[in-house]
Amino acid sequence: MTKVVQHAADKTLKRRLLRNRLFGGGVFFLSMVTISPILLIIYKLVAKGYRQINLDFFTKKAPDTYEAMLAVGAGEVIPGGILNGITGTLFMVAIASVIAIPVGLLIGIFLYDQQSKRYAGVVRDVVDILQGVPSIVLGLIAYFWVVKNITNGFSALAGSTALAIMMMPLIIRSTEETLKMIPETIREAGFALGVPYHKIILRVLIPSGFSGLLTGILLAISRIIGETAPLMLTALGSMQVNFNIDKPTSAVPLLIWEFYNDPNMVDLIWSSSLLLMMMVLLLNLVSRQIIARRS
Repeated sequence: MTKVVQHAADKTLKRRLLRNRLFGGGVFFLSMVTISPILLIIYKLVAKGYRQINLDFFTKKAPDTYEAMLAVGAGEVIPGGILNGITGTLFMVAIASVIAIPVGLLIGIFLYDQQSKRYAGVVRDVVDILQGVPSIVLGLIAYFWVVKNITNGFSALAGSTALAIMMMPLIIRSTEETLKMIPETIREAGFALGVPYHKIILRVLIPSGFSGLLTGILLAISRIIGETAPLMLTALGSMQVNFNIDKPTSAVPLLIWEFYNDPNMVDLIWSSSLLLMMMVLLLNLVSRQIIARRS
């Protein structure tokens, strides 16, 4: 009887081990299928884009069609680079961050502090809706707000405004969720000591949730850094390096679109896309490291 029971138990164990291996193999296979498009895209970008990556790529402006045509005809590397796009992207992202980060943090703190209030619920719903609005619509809003009524033309300010509107929902929601994770006893201890509420926010809550707040900001920046549609309606683009807030300004995504319309600039499309992907990847890796340390 004991041998029969042992034999049955062994058979059950073998079936379970077999199912476990099959399930594990299926998960691994489906995981590889899922990430294979990303790996193929990265491979394609590196294989096509590395040739143009050199010092000139980061220090010179984009070439004109004639220069690119001569280089392609001679089988040489296209002269010039995307300095105007890199500086324009950094410039507009910096302005957008100056606009969006303080506003996003303040609204997020408000939603955390007034969680049960009806007005806070309305604001939260509006933020969620704004997060799902297509970027082209936000670019159109910035066009009518800034391009038509403030700068009276395409400008870095208009592009930064569109990007700032895109950033705010992510910053607001990440701020609220981060502050919810801070133990309530920390805030109560501040009140017990007679600390004014604004100091509790500035010196207790924000430092306690700094890593989470920073992660939300980095994720928001990584979202806007590759946007093209809103910048086409607001910043327009420029072949010159520009740091004037009320003048048209280029960006890496805008240059990719411009290169796409010129058959002589194909190599610069791949290189610019590779750079943009590396910038987004770097921001996401930094945010993941912050989340890991926080955990």
